[in-house]
Amino acid sequence: MQKKRSNGSSAMREEQLEDVAKLFKTLSEPVRLRILSCLMEGSKTVGEIVELTALKQGNVSKHLKILSDADLLSRQKEGNYVYYRIAQPLLFDLCGLVCQQLEETAQGKLDRLKA
Repeated sequence: MQKKRSNGSSAMREEQLEDVAKLFKTLSEPVRLRILSCLMEGSKTVGEIVELTALKQGNVSKHLKILSDADLLSRQKEGNYVYYRIAQPLLFDLCGLVCQQLEETAQGKLDRLKA
């Protein structure tokens, strides 16, 4: 029997928890977040990502593979170039929610310091 959460939905099953943990593990690497940040503006080649992030090409390629294997990115070959783009729109919402929460937490700390 699954426990109901406050929003009325059921608690997650073990398999779901493992999938969520894998997603967060993939997103826990700052280099991958830098790459995703670049791709939020639109699809890019490895070279463009290297230029924007100032990371080494081998490092970018390694993290692009991890993100692609996690089905977070898709690839499209056009001529001699491969373009990467975000394949999961939830990343936009997730990053927005996290940034909003961090901002609210920082503002609360600032307010307490001023009091």
